[in-house]
Amino acid sequence: MSNPADQDARPIASTKELADVLASGCKPRDSWRIGTEHEKFGFVRPEAATDKRRAFSAPPYAPGGIEDLLNATERQGDWTPIWDEKAIIGLKGQGVNRGGAISLEPAGQFELSGAPLASLHETADEFSRHFRLLREPARKLGLGFAPLGFHPLASRADLPWMPKSRYAIMRKYMPQVGSLGLDMMQRTCTVQVNLDFASETDMARKMKVSLALQPVATALFANSPFYEGKPNGWLSNRARIWTDTDNARSGMPEICFSDSFGFESYVEWALDVPMYFIVRNGRLIDVAGRSFRAWLAGEHQDGLDGFTPAIGDFEDHLTTVFPDVRLKTFLEMRGADAGSPEMMLAQSALWVGLLYDDASLSAAESLMREHTAESYRTLRGDVPARGLDTPFGSGTVRDVAARMVAIAADGLRARNLRDADGRDETLHLAPLFEIAAGGPTQAEHWLARYEGPWAGDTSRILLEAEI
Repeated sequence: MSNPADQDARPIASTKELADVLASGCKPRDSWRIGTEHEKFGFVRPEAATDKRRAFSAPPYAPGGIEDLLNATERQGDWTPIWDEKAIIGLKGQGVNRGGAISLEPAGQFELSGAPLASLHETADEFSRHFRLLREPARKLGLGFAPLGFHPLASRADLPWMPKSRYAIMRKYMPQVGSLGLDMMQRTCTVQVNLDFASETDMARKMKVSLALQPVATALFANSPFYEGKPNGWLSNRARIWTDTDNARSGMPEICFSDSFGFESYVEWALDVPMYFIVRNGRLIDVAGRSFRAWLAGEHQDGLDGFTPAIGDFEDHLTTVFPDVRLKTFLEMRGADAGSPEMMLAQSALWVGLLYDDASLSAAESLMREHTAESYRTLRGDVPARGLDTPFGSGTVRDVAARMVAIAADGLRARNLRDADGRDETLHLAPLFEIAAGGPTQAEHWLARYEGPWAGDTSRILLEAEI
């Protein structure tokens, strides 16, 4: 969401003007960047829990929790606070962190929204810098952080709510439109990569490929096999949660697979997604369930009378639609569970390799066209349970994943961007080669630990997954 002071207050003159907002993201190839966002669950480290019942519990906002961590992180320098009324709810990067931000998900999941960077090597450096930044103040507070797709231990009642106005509105609205929306808010973590496009045609190609293949990525990065301390029957419970969160704003919109898909058609789809809020005088006004299209048409709607729709309102609205690939002035890949730092970096490497080289994008298009859009929608519902072993076509999802990883490797080699040791970006795909060849996913690894050395003690996952 844009900060209120930065919001574009120009009245909306036409839907074409809204399409132009999206088109403003078009960039020449040499300006394409990589922005990686990743989330992780906080927990009280067992040695810091004076009451042993608090070991592995989620930290509160305050005292001794997330608020203190944000303040301590700010004091390390190169960060300025982001406020929601009187509560600090994030940090904006300055200096070496310029272009990045730290924000909070509803239950205090800590998120780095990485800066737009030119190479995956720079992304790897950013990961390392962020984890170093977080560890010292977190340890002083007795906290640890573990990136997993779904909280392995906590019930919703066990988890706090962060003091963000946006989340108060969503918390009230979500149960009206799906059975799992509050689980999505409080108990999931994801990793996503944000990528650029050159033109409307380039955007449409990348959208179709990445949206269709997103369920394969879900299977590759599955990392949420536990529910309140026990195996849940899913490899990606996070992905299952998204099948009944708010389907009017989620999933794989049919319009994105149309031959005529472009900026205006995405705008038309988004206008029919129910609203959450508008911002006026620095405050969020709850208009959940109202129609942006009806507002534009001047129709009476409670809470919106007297307000003129502005460009900034639509930009904020775009942050409240949740398709598996989201279009803003860039494309966001949203189908993967949070995981180990190596796997989260591999998620970025996969999509950069597939989408940022012409030959690889063409190869990925050919792969995508072997199946129908409807078959990918069906696959989206199937992979959370069986992952890479899900039957698909004449084989399994693992067969498609192996081909995706191979195409991505070709794309990264073609980019020929090397680190200080002369290695190209394919090194960041290393964990995916192993999985695609038959190795265990992260979820399968944890299930083996649960059945073996953990002897059913799921709390062990937090320390073993800790960054």
